[in-house]
Amino acid sequence: MSLNTAIEWTDNTWNPVRGCTKCSAGCTHCYAYAFAERFRGVPGHPFEQGFDLRLAPWKLMEPLHWSTPSFVFVNSMSDLFHEDVPDSYIVSIFGVMAQVDWHVYQVLTKRADRMQRMIGKQLKFAAGLEHIWWGVTAENRKQGLPRVEALRNSDVAMRFLSCEPLLEDLGRVSLKGIDWVIAGGESGREARPIQKEWVISLRDQCAAVEVPFFFKQWGGYPKAKFGSELDGKLYKARPKVPELTPRSLSERRAIEAKLQAGYDLKRIA
Repeated sequence: MSLNTAIEWTDNTWNPVRGCTKCSAGCTHCYAYAFAERFRGVPGHPFEQGFDLRLAPWKLMEPLHWSTPSFVFVNSMSDLFHEDVPDSYIVSIFGVMAQVDWHVYQVLTKRADRMQRMIGKQLKFAAGLEHIWWGVTAENRKQGLPRVEALRNSDVAMRFLSCEPLLEDLGRVSLKGIDWVIAGGESGREARPIQKEWVISLRDQCAAVEVPFFFKQWGGYPKAKFGSELDGKLYKARPKVPELTPRSLSERRAIEAKLQAGYDLKRIA
C-alpha cells in the first residue's frame, strides 16, 4: 500500500533533492514542474521557490523512520544526477540507501551518462547492492535508447526502464541485462497520444526474454477514464524482490547515529 504517493509501481517517495530543469522530450509536460510552480512564492511551502533545484539535507535520514520494508522512489520531484547536485551529496544519499537496507530504492534518471560515470567511481560501493534499483527514462528513440545503453553498460545489480511517457515506437530495444520495464502514456490536459502498437511491441519484447512488464496507464485526461488494460488484461509484473529484514528501533537508532557522525549536514545544506 502506498504511504505517500499515487505512483502505483512504488510505495513511497523520498526527495532529498527538490526541483530540476527540463532536458528532453519527456520533460515537456512534467507533472513535478507543474505541481511545484503552483506554490512559487507561497511562504513556508516546500516549493516556495517553485521548481528551482535545491538540496534538502534534512530529508536524508527520512527512510530510517519507515520501519516497514517498502519500495522507495528516490527523487520523484527531481533527478538525482542533475548536473547541479554535487557528487558528494549524491554519495551521501547512496550512503543512506546502503545502510538503510530494509527498503528497495528505485533511482530513475534522464542523466544516464553521469550516473554511469559515478557508478564506475564514487558509487562502486552501492552498485552491487540488490536493494538499489537503477533506472533510466526511455520515452523515445533519440534520447531514450542511448540512456538504455548507458544503463546496460553500468555494472549494477538491478536495472529497469521507465518508458513513460511513451512518445513513439521504440523499435527493437536491447533488453539484455534489463530486469524490469515500465511503460505508460502521458496524462494531463495536454497529453501527447500513445499508440497501442507501441505498447504491444514493448510487451512482446519483454515476454520474449522473460523481463517483467508493467503497463501503468494509457494516460490522457482524465487518465482514470482510459485505465490500463491492454487487450483486456492488466500487466503489472514486478521483478523478484530481495529479502528485506526490518530493523528494531534500537538498531535503527544505531544506524542513524553512525550516519549522522559521518555527515556534516550544515556543510552540505
